[in-house]
Amino acid sequence: YEMCGKDLTDSVTQSGKIARVLGGQRPEGLIYELFLDEKGEKISKSKGNGLTIEQWLEYGSEESLGFYLFREPKSAKSLHVGIIPRAVDEYWQFREKLPAQPVEQQLGNPVWHLLRTNGYHGGEGDSLPVTYGLLLNLVGVLGASATREQVWSYLGNYVENADAAAHPALDGLVTRALAYNRDFIAPTLQRRKPESNEAQALAALDEELAGTSDDATAEELQNIVYEIGKDPHYGFEQLRDWFKCLYETLLGSSAGPRMGSFIALYGVENTRKLIAEALD
Repeated sequence: YEMCGKDLTDSVTQSGKIARVLGGQRPEGLIYELFLDEKGEKISKSKGNGLTIEQWLEYGSEESLGFYLFREPKSAKSLHVGIIPRAVDEYWQFREKLPAQPVEQQLGNPVWHLLRTNGYHGGEGDSLPVTYGLLLNLVGVLGASATREQVWSYLGNYVENADAAAHPALDGLVTRALAYNRDFIAPTLQRRKPESNEAQALAALDEELAGTSDDATAEELQNIVYEIGKDPHYGFEQLRDWFKCLYETLLGSSAGPRMGSFIALYGVENTRKLIAEALD
């Protein structure tokens, strides 16, 4: 077997001919597509615009790297630090789906193969209690100086038996989320002031949260957020405009998590403090 990048297709063709002339057999080949940087340009050693394995493993899990490499080898792929969080979460999504899939779908699921690469130890159906994306949002609010202990104290609001020893995969991602936030998220976060209609909506959200118990579920909190966004009094043409307001004024980012889950994780009172800061 022989693998090569698309740009070496001609070389592989010629080497196959040479092998036959010498009386040998041309190896079976797999030609994979190019890797592209965040600008859509080809990654090359001369440009130095690549991403090393060591860099990936500083911010994402080993399983997520295997998942990224395994999927769609014949399609061009973006390869930069920005795709790592998505790869982590997609790995766990595919892992959780495995038990419900028929055999033919399991064989097409990259995680089925990845679980068997170093000896099979089970794991189908396992899931993370918190997505990596949500974890990054939490760490982003806590700031670049956040610690592992701080993160786990907040995870206690959302995760049953919130102990690092009970959730080793999540604990590994906590460490990586702290590094990712420090190097890539914290330097870019900038909260903006809300517009007048947005300020009214935020005040309404604060009032609703004030009457909400600390043990409210993520779904109940999400419904509160939805109802405010749908209220024509606040002038949001679409719900996504309301969510964008929440992300930009509370989190300092143009995109963010499912707000009900975030509020449940960060805590109702802490979220009210974020709103107060935005309205100050």
